[in-house]
Amino acid sequence: MRAWFWTLLLAVVAVAVAVVLRAHPGNVLILVWPYRIEMSLTLAVLLLVGLFLAIYIGLRLLAWLLAIPERVRAWRGRRAQARDHELLERGWIGLLEGRFAHAEKDLTKLLEQTRARHRRVLAALSAARAAQGLGEFVRRDVMLDRAREHAGTDPGLIEAVATVSADMLLEQGRPQQALQVLEPLQDGGARHLHTLRLLLRAERALNHHERVFTLARGLLRRGAMDKNEALRVIDTAGAARLRAGAASGDGWRAIWKDMKADERVLPEIALAAAAAFEAAGEGDEAARILDAAIARQFDPRLVAAYARCDASQVPRRLERAESWLQQRPADPDLLTALGTLCLVGQLWGQAERYLLRSVGRRADPGTHALLGSLYDRLDRPAEAARHWREATAVAMGVALPVLPVNEALPAADMQADPRRLDAESGFLSEASEAPGPAAATVHEPVPEFAPAADYVLDPDARSLTEQGLADPTIMPPEPRIADAEPPAELDDYFDSAPLPVAGLDDVPPETRESPSGASSPRDGHDKPRVGKADDGKPGGGA
Repeated sequence: MRAWFWTLLLAVVAVAVAVVLRAHPGNVLILVWPYRIEMSLTLAVLLLVGLFLAIYIGLRLLAWLLAIPERVRAWRGRRAQARDHELLERGWIGLLEGRFAHAEKDLTKLLEQTRARHRRVLAALSAARAAQGLGEFVRRDVMLDRAREHAGTDPGLIEAVATVSADMLLEQGRPQQALQVLEPLQDGGARHLHTLRLLLRAERALNHHERVFTLARGLLRRGAMDKNEALRVIDTAGAARLRAGAASGDGWRAIWKDMKADERVLPEIALAAAAAFEAAGEGDEAARILDAAIARQFDPRLVAAYARCDASQVPRRLERAESWLQQRPADPDLLTALGTLCLVGQLWGQAERYLLRSVGRRADPGTHALLGSLYDRLDRPAEAARHWREATAVAMGVALPVLPVNEALPAADMQADPRRLDAESGFLSEASEAPGPAAATVHEPVPEFAPAADYVLDPDARSLTEQGLADPTIMPPEPRIADAEPPAELDDYFDSAPLPVAGLDDVPPETRESPSGASSPRDGHDKPRVGKADDGKPGGGA
């Protein structure tokens, strides 16, 4: 549009000049000694216009030629900037896609080749984020150090480096280091919402409830945090503050007065405050706090706490809880709370009705345990045991077997009893190693103070040992052998004589059994028999 306007204006001026020149003819005389130039006015005007155009074009051409180096530098800068932007875009796309290795490669290349300080800082921070995604924390710290170096004294870049570093440290689980990084920004942190959020995350991880409470309040007031999330944080932090104040003394009263009305009815805060007032002996105030919190939000924890009180508080609280029951007649938590209040007030019949209605709607181990305690108090042991068993079953999540009380348990399996001895080897053995099936042998229970089975070979020495007249640790003398048989060597005797088994001395000889299952009768006296080997030498029994 502008080109058409100037063209039309130039045409109008040309026509006007032509009309003027035609209406006023004349000559132009130029005296340049020794020359004398005379021409018409029209020609002189045309020459002037032509000379102006020639000078203008010449000057523009000269300026263009002189600006060639600057244009080359600008072209190179634009080309480098385009390459930087391409690497930055590619790196950020890879970072957002989760391709951290490719993103780190492109961003590191950008950091090495770019000359712009802002792009260097941005590339270093982005490469640190990619290294964080790969779990390469050493490379991440190197990139963060380079970002701080390139940031210099620029406040904006310094804050960017600090916030990114704190965010990655919090993701790594190092809140203390994150707080140290954010410390220079805490003075002006009220102006930056992201800094406040990072500080809140770090303080929550470190359980600094005072700071968490203040920061959550500030973020909620400025609308920088979801209301429900902020209230949850305030609820947890406020309750922790109250419990800490109650543990240290009466400091919780000042904390409670500092809280707003909408904060006092939050569940955790109401529970902590009610517990503190109950401990201080102010049950009416505790009931009022729980009543206001339940009116705002019906929480089972609040109802259960409302039911825990002294007997003097039962009538008023029971009346209030029954008014809630009209609005929620099938709520098992409320029914359990009513049963608990009746138990505290020793209203056994009402307590039984409320607790049975509660377990009829939901199987709860606590309610079953209350019923068991109630029936135990009423001297109804069968029903008490049944509810205690059901409480255990519900808590464990499995059905417990009911064992009969009028029948004897089956006999215990003694095949794998480690106290049974192998007569062949003389060592302890499992039943699976014993040759052949072994018949079950009845043993007397061994008392805890009974000594271990002794290996005294002489029955007379055994009897002395049992009477306390001989020391079982002293080796007994060799047994006496009949004159018709030569004396046996000790080794041969061990090979042939059966070893005594603990607990068999009180069993009649005709009922004793060897560990292999065959009976081993004696020859009429207490001394063991000594067999002969095939070569006629004493001992050597198989």
